[in-house]
Amino acid sequence: MPCSNGPDAEALPLPGARLVPMREAHVEQIVAIEEASFASPWRREHFLYEISENRWAANLVVEVSGEVLAYACVWVLEDELKINNIAVRDDQRRRGIGDWLLTRVLERARRRGSTLACLEVRPSNLAAVQLYREHGFREVGRRVGYYQQEREDALLMELAL
Repeated sequence: MPCSNGPDAEALPLPGARLVPMREAHVEQIVAIEEASFASPWRREHFLYEISENRWAANLVVEVSGEVLAYACVWVLEDELKINNIAVRDDQRRRGIGDWLLTRVLERARRRGSTLACLEVRPSNLAAVQLYREHGFREVGRRVGYYQQEREDALLMELAL
């Protein structure tokens, strides 16, 4: 049976998994997932800034026994939720973890009073685009050349919460 340890943890349908706030102790594992997931990954200092200095950040980690399986970097800006990135460790993909994590992120935003969720995503990231559409996100625009490394536009997607 999954466990939930404290008010900041929520049970995940994997034995022993927890959803917890991102901490400095997670950063090395997060950077490894980030580098395996994105052509233009955030660096260690980006995550440290998010944890220690960014007052808008509400970043979460899915962990089992100290092992990071996935994370979400989001900002809560007044009544808007800005999803910066969600990534799942390569060996944990296709197990529903990303879907579960996005659901928890959106639930928390609704409880905080957010009325809109927005994000940018590469059109070629078909798995992510499909996940967001399954959660009700719709395409509202495009940022031309947004992903410089990939030489790709970004789809702008929004969800009314």
